[in-house]
Amino acid sequence: MPFGFLRRRKPGSGSGGAIAPGRPGPEAAPGSMHAGAARGVPFIALTEDWRLRGQMLISGRLSDALNRREAIAITEVSWGPTDGSAPLEDAPGLQSVDPYDLILVTAGDDSLPPLTEPERTALKVHKVAYDVGLEVPPFRVIGTVYLHPGSDPDRLLDRSSEMFVPVVGAVARLGEVEVTDPEVEVILVNRFYLRGVEQVDRRTGAPHQKLPGGPLGGISWQDRSR
Repeated sequence: MPFGFLRRRKPGSGSGGAIAPGRPGPEAAPGSMHAGAARGVPFIALTEDWRLRGQMLISGRLSDALNRREAIAITEVSWGPTDGSAPLEDAPGLQSVDPYDLILVTAGDDSLPPLTEPERTALKVHKVAYDVGLEVPPFRVIGTVYLHPGSDPDRLLDRSSEMFVPVVGAVARLGEVEVTDPEVEVILVNRFYLRGVEQVDRRTGAPHQKLPGGPLGGISWQDRSR
């Protein structure tokens, strides 16, 4: 295991490592976790150079745990190159991870506490869906984001208390290589690494072409939620 394999650190973190070999994960501060016992949630996370797979010990939703910006205990960890050019190898020394170091985290139904279908639908009913391409160097993510009325995708580049944004039905690529499981439901994107946002056609991943002439009326994607 190379020393200091994660080059990126959160601002002001000094030389301390965010993923700590041989160091047990910290206990949650009172009130910092949702009610309920911690459970192991399968995850795959991508950094600039590495792919991590294992289980995060959390209670509640994975996105909430990541957005608390606190180190998370991890178990059953393996790792390998981001592009999948070599098989993953066991990394038992990795026992906690700092969300600041993760660019993308994949999440499925296991990342959520049990919800009924009406409850899941209610989470999206008051939001506007946008099909977007996100530039998160060295990755590009294509999928759908759900934003509150009055917001547009460009606002994802603004500072926010929400560190990770969920992208639904998403695919992430490193150049021409697809680096996420095609069956994955959600990719959580670290907004600290986000460098560009554009509306795209999800079938092709290409930006929408602006048609010649003036508008015929109606509301564009940029202002339909205003």
